[in-house]
Amino acid sequence: MIRRLPPLRSLEAFIRVVRSGSAKTAAAELALSPSALSRRLGALEEFVGKPVFERRHQSLKLTDDGQALYDAVAPLMDEMTERIDRLVDTGKVMRLRLGVLPLFGSQRLFPRLGELRKLHPQLHIDIDSSHQGAAKLGDTIDAAIVLSEGPDPALHAVQLDHNRVYAITSKELAAELGPVPDKEKLAKQTFLVHSDLPASFEAWKRALGLEGLEPAAIDHFDAGQLILEAAAQGLGIAIMHDDHYVRAHDSRLSKLYDTEIASPYSYWFVCRPRALQSRPVRLFHDWLMKAGL
Repeated sequence: MIRRLPPLRSLEAFIRVVRSGSAKTAAAELALSPSALSRRLGALEEFVGKPVFERRHQSLKLTDDGQALYDAVAPLMDEMTERIDRLVDTGKVMRLRLGVLPLFGSQRLFPRLGELRKLHPQLHIDIDSSHQGAAKLGDTIDAAIVLSEGPDPALHAVQLDHNRVYAITSKELAAELGPVPDKEKLAKQTFLVHSDLPASFEAWKRALGLEGLEPAAIDHFDAGQLILEAAAQGLGIAIMHDDHYVRAHDSRLSKLYDTEIASPYSYWFVCRPRALQSRPVRLFHDWLMKAGL
């Protein structure tokens, strides 16, 4: 006799709430209304006979029983999903239209894409490297990895990192400017700033007490690689993220001053909620969440 199983849709909803940390986000991923999501969670609690969440105002927190259930069930659901994915592969090419900023693509995504290809050989990705990824969702691209202060709340969004702002320049210029910020010296310099990330420079100045700094010039770029190359060539002081500096592995570059400043911007994976029902989007999304790029 086959033992009765909990509703799979309820288990899926439960796992998505835990992993996203938000009932609202989980509902968007599943294309459900908040009340429909609540009914699925209620059905699971009715089945196990215990509450799996503590409900606190607008938030949900796992109970001890809920944590035990998640630890036991989530790995099994992941394994089942992967096996079903392999079974339903038809051999036909699946195509994902993905927006990716060039620096993220070259430094973080492409070095790991071989892992995704081994898991899903039929999944192929068309790349759009423009800076308008979020605006193109549902039109010419299916999903995007964007650098943003915070995506449109109507989108399904997952924050991929927390960045710090560095001032980066050539080793020669760093030696000339010295280890301590000197407003007079900095006022004679050219700063290199990404056109889409102006708040980074303001955050850097504010953290160093240099709000009134007016440099000789501010040169704007729309490509991170070119900013790094300009800095390496001694053309100015680049205001960049720590991750870009570290992953560049460029011996010509040096961090200016020993400061760590929180960036206003983070990388996010974004798509329209219903796009997660598309198999190429879902496969890439699930791999990205596990890969920890």
